Amino acid sequence: MDIFTGAGLAAPAGLNAYIPLLTVGLLARFTDLVTLESPYDVIATDAGLITLTVLLVIELFADAIPGVDSVNDVIQTAIRPAAGAFLMLASDGNLVDIHPVLQVILGAGLAGIVHAVKALARPVITVSTAGLGNPGVSIIENIIALIVSVLAILIPAFVLVAVILVLAFAIRWLVRRRRYAK
Repeated sequence: MDIFTGAGLAAPAGLNAYIPLLTVGLLARFTDLVTLESPYDVIATDAGLITLTVLLVIELFADAIPGVDSVNDVIQTAIRPAAGAFLMLASDGNLVDIHPVLQVILGAGLAGIVHAVKALARPVITVSTAGLGNPGVSIIENIIALIVSVLAILIPAFVLVAVILVLAFAIRWLVRRRRYAK
């Protein structure tokens, strides 16, 4: 993996921390597409994969229930950036030698920005759809997190461009939404 893969995995960790972690763990365990060095290989062990699967199932249910999703987002405020940092460090930056502290800042920052956009948008979605939109939005977010995670491994440069475009669009949407709310 490389720095672009790390960035491409860190961003979807802001939507769902466990999808990119589990994706990397499964691919490291069962394919040659991903090689993890110690200590990051812990996510490819039996205990790591089981733990991530259980956490993912909990997240899938919690994120689809109006109100519970907002509580979950508060809890995930620490977890999602940490997952982004972990994924960035695990990528090892083969293309560019970047100091680990900068990798942590970049990974946590990308996941944190995506998480912030999600956490700010969710209450708006809940109110505007009377909670009926939450399960659908949750499914879409999870599908995006899975697709971006897989593409980050297969086509890292493409995903980096896509993540930047999606973040720009989401931030623009939130800014416009706030302007019209005033």
